[in-house]
Amino acid sequence: MSLQRADRDLPALTVLALLMTGPRHTYEMHRLMVDTHKDFVTGLPRSMYHAVERLLRAELIEVVRTDRTEGRPERTVYGLTDAGRAELVERVRRLLEHPDPDATLFVAALSFLACLPVPQARAALDVRRAELHRRIDGARAALAEVVHLPRLLLVETEFEIARLAAERDWVAGLLADIDSGRLDWPADIRELEVPPVT
Repeated sequence: MSLQRADRDLPALTVLALLMTGPRHTYEMHRLMVDTHKDFVTGLPRSMYHAVERLLRAELIEVVRTDRTEGRPERTVYGLTDAGRAELVERVRRLLEHPDPDATLFVAALSFLACLPVPQARAALDVRRAELHRRIDGARAALAEVVHLPRLLLVETEFEIARLAAERDWVAGLLADIDSGRLDWPADIRELEVPPVT
């Protein structure tokens, strides 16, 4: 199974993940992305507002309340629905499992790794490690079949093998850190909450 269009919607993924830690308004979500240097979401803040609209229509998020503070614009606070929580877990899992030429998808999935229970995250990363290994073997076999060509025409394949191997080794190291307990994993994702933006 390959990644779907919705899996590539990083603003929507980000909104779902940020709401996993509790209700927020869109400006607060935008500020959290900026303040935590989550640069994989482009087109801020407009992309966040559009993502909120799409997620509301899909009933993956809901309006929790409207905040009115004197001297400030009215702010709608959104929360995650049960369907939104399930969708978030599935999207992060798929992004972890499936290597893609667009590395920002993996960066985003890693940013929200704590949205998954440890066993599910570990299983998804193990699927990715195995797929990377399979792709390395395939690229090496393809390279072995064209030994009659000058190396200059094959360096991009060498690079791809090196890139895939580096990612596979990094994922294997992360799996080892999960297995040994060196990677802290909160029982509740709200323990990772960043103080609200005012």
